[in-house]
Amino acid sequence: MMDPHTASPALHMLAFRLGDETVAMDILCVREVLDPGDITRIPQMPDYFLGVINLRGYAVPVIDLRHKLGMGRVAHTPATRIVILDLPGAGELQLMGVFADSVRGVVEVATDQLLPPPSMGAAVPQPYLRGIVRIDNRFVLVLDHERLLTMDEITGMALSTPSLLDRR
Repeated sequence: MMDPHTASPALHMLAFRLGDETVAMDILCVREVLDPGDITRIPQMPDYFLGVINLRGYAVPVIDLRHKLGMGRVAHTPATRIVILDLPGAGELQLMGVFADSVRGVVEVATDQLLPPPSMGAAVPQPYLRGIVRIDNRFVLVLDHERLLTMDEITGMALSTPSLLDRR
């Protein structure tokens, strides 16, 4: 049993599948997980940009995260989900949906178990990684939500779609 006075603080992350890889992201940036619904396409956007969904009356951009990371496209199955994220944008948080092949659930790891990202050999390009953790004898890539999209990408999508946060 760990001594509570010396135990490392815990990280809580949402684990989900992108192809054959299990990845995780800080739960604090995850707003909710949805079943995929109708997506309205918007012309002349990057090919990983799928369009917008109606989230309680607001248009929220959705991207194919697997395609964005160069891992092919998310296969649409009954397990496919949209993870709604709060991403830092131009001075405010922007909502963004990312397609995931499936969602595994919330995992907890000690902060000292988060290792630096591998310099090579990872399925996800290193600039998008925060680190790597071992969960159930498997390595899980931890994505850095603040690096998934550039500021230009976020603001470009935000200018094309009304922000949920703008309408409060």
